Amino acid sequence: MIPDVCRFMNRKRVGVHSLAAVLLLVSCAAAPSGHAAVVNAVAALVNDEIITLHEINREAQSVIREAEKKERLDDAGRSQIKRQVLDRLVEKRLVDQKVRELNIRVSEEEIRQAIEDVKKQNNMASQEILVAALAGQGLSFEQYRSQLREQIEKLKLVSQEVRSKIQVGESEVREFYDANPLKYTEDETFRARHIYFRTSEKSPADEIKRTMTTALMVLAEAKGGRNFAELARAYSEDPAARKDGGDLGVFRKGDMLPELERAVMAMKPGDVSELVYTSSGFHIVRLEERIAGKLKPFEQVKGEVEELLYRKKSEERFSQWAKELKSRASIEIKELSGLL
Repeated sequence: MIPDVCRFMNRKRVGVHSLAAVLLLVSCAAAPSGHAAVVNAVAALVNDEIITLHEINREAQSVIREAEKKERLDDAGRSQIKRQVLDRLVEKRLVDQKVRELNIRVSEEEIRQAIEDVKKQNNMASQEILVAALAGQGLSFEQYRSQLREQIEKLKLVSQEVRSKIQVGESEVREFYDANPLKYTEDETFRARHIYFRTSEKSPADEIKRTMTTALMVLAEAKGGRNFAELARAYSEDPAARKDGGDLGVFRKGDMLPELERAVMAMKPGDVSELVYTSSGFHIVRLEERIAGKLKPFEQVKGEVEELLYRKKSEERFSQWAKELKSRASIEIKELSGLL
């Protein structure tokens, strides 16, 4: 029978090394040729708390699955992932211990609010949608709640131990802003008109041919210098064109259909495109104006820059804090040759 790990851990912290021996579990029946196959073992001791091989394998499963979507992993690749998972579990144990030491608590209301925030950010109208999305990732709602609790505990710990000791001065914010103008420049915008000819891949061949012939005739007139807005009013099958002369308004990269965007990006103001085919038909585009993005005023982005620098410093400080925590801890990594 597999020993109850929790029962052992709830006792006074004595005999941990004998516990490590007890938890080296073997299954002889399932192994060929009478050799014992290790199904669990103590992989590490962190201030006398154990990390088992079973924990590492469980946590590594999803990481290995994702990695194998990109390339096939050999034994060395899987072993490297398991070692990385072990490092993360060691850090997690240290953080959990510090959370208990500082008596950091997370209320049910904080968890409820965090769940509501997640639903809002992901446009989830109901709890059922969230539960279904979690199931798709192999998580139960209770597992997710547990993960959220741990994340909030860590955030509180970081705030208490790390963030409270960090300051970002206005001179730093200004320096970063001045050094990264592209990051704080508005996107380039475009203003264009189009003439639209309706057709589709399902249309009869002779109909597509007639539409294309008309479109090419209009294209020739447009390239010949005829007023584009008048051509749009006369020929475009976009209902609004009769009023606005095919005006598409002002838009940014990413706002248009990819086919139209590729055409526009290669044009200068006054240029008329070749015929552009999309799933809905043929288009002729005239670029009216390209408007260069302006640098956002410092005061407008000051808070954003400050938060970015604050977060960067927090991550660096937390990494240093975790190293210091690890250096003061008693950590023993077991030699599990062939298992990790």
